[in-house]
Amino acid sequence: MPRRPLAIPSRAAPSWAAPFVVVLLTALAPAGPAVAQDQSEGRCPHPEPVCAARAAVFPIAAFSPVASAVRLGPELLVTARHAVADETGIELLLLPDGAVLPAEAVPSPLPLDLVLLRVEGLPEGPTLELADGLDADATVYVVGADIGSARVEVFEPGTVLATPPAEAPLARLHHQAHTQPGNSGGALVDAEGRLVGIAVAGGSGRYEAIPAAALARLRDESGADAAAADAAFDAAVRACTLALEELQGAPAPEGAAATALAEDCLATGNRQFYDLAGQVFGRAGDLERATELFEASLAQDPQALNARLSLAITLHLARRFEAELEHLRWLLERLPADPQVLRLAVQAGKWGGDAELAERAYAGIERHFPEQAPAARQFLDSDAPAPR
Repeated sequence: MPRRPLAIPSRAAPSWAAPFVVVLLTALAPAGPAVAQDQSEGRCPHPEPVCAARAAVFPIAAFSPVASAVRLGPELLVTARHAVADETGIELLLLPDGAVLPAEAVPSPLPLDLVLLRVEGLPEGPTLELADGLDADATVYVVGADIGSARVEVFEPGTVLATPPAEAPLARLHHQAHTQPGNSGGALVDAEGRLVGIAVAGGSGRYEAIPAAALARLRDESGADAAAADAAFDAAVRACTLALEELQGAPAPEGAAATALAEDCLATGNRQFYDLAGQVFGRAGDLERATELFEASLAQDPQALNARLSLAITLHLARRFEAELEHLRWLLERLPADPQVLRLAVQAGKWGGDAELAERAYAGIERHFPEQAPAARQFLDSDAPAPR
C-alpha cells in the first residue's frame, strides 16, 4: 500500500477520516483494483492446487447481483448470508456454458454470515478438502467471481493476520489476500488448495473470512426447523443493507430512524453490519452510538482490526483518550507501520497520560515516516493541552 502523509496537529483531534473502507464483499460496492491475473483459457499464475479450486466455486445472483458460492456436496453449496438475505430467486451460473440453475437457501439459526444452498441438477464436480489447521502467517488465496471478467478467478495472495481464538466462536479469520466485490461467499484456500474459510468482508488490505470449521455446525443445524430464526436474520440483513445504501452521501438518521438502523443492523448477528452502522454514526458525530456498535463488534470478534481501529478513532473524537489507550497498544503491536495508528498513539499517549506509548509511536514514525518525525517531536515536546 502506498504511504500516506502523516499530519499531527498540535491541538485538534483528527477528523473522522479512517484510512480504510469496510465493505461487505458483494457487487453493491465499487470494485477494487483489478489484481486478478488473466486466467482465461486455463492460464493461472498460482500453484496448481489453488488454480484447480476454481472448479468448486460458482458465481451466483440473489440479493446481491453478483456473489460467489462454494460446492460442499453433489447438490449443496455455501455462500454468504448477506449475499442472499431473504431473496427467493437465487440463480447459480455454470461456467463456461453460461447455463443458469435455480438455488434454494436452507434455513439456518446461526448468527453467521453463512447460508447453505441446494441446487438440483448441479453437474458433478470437485469439492474442496478442508484444511487441518493454519499457521498464523500462512499464505492464502481468495477464489471467487470476478465482476469484470464474469469468471471465477484466483486473486493475489496474502498472509494470515489472525486466527479465531477458541473463546470467541463467532470470530473470523483475518488475512491480507486481495478480496473484492463479487467474492462474497467465495473460497479462501491455502497453497494446497484446501478450504480454510469463506470470504465475506474487509477493507484497506485487511480482509475477513468465516473459518471453514464453522461449516460442520452450519450443516448440522440448518434445516426446516430453523425457518423462524432464519427469517428474522434475513429480514434484518435486508433492512440494514437497504438503510445503509440509502444513507450513502446523505445525513445520518436521527431519533427513531437512528434507533431503527442500529437495531436492524444488530439484529443481523453480523458484526460487519455493526461496523458499517458504527461508521455512519461516527461520521455524523453520534459518538456514543458509534462506540456501542464497535464495542458489540469487538465482543463478537476481539481480533477485528478494522473494528478496533474504528473504535479508537471514535474514542479519540469523544476525547476519551484514557479509554482509547488499551486499543492503541493492541493495534500498535499488530499494525506497527499504520499511519493512523501511529498518529492516534502519539496524541492519545500524550493526552491520556501514557508517555511510553507516545514515544513508541514516535519511534515508529521515525522509522516509517521520517519526514513527519520533526512535527511529531515538536508536538510531544510542546505544552499543548488535551482538547476538551
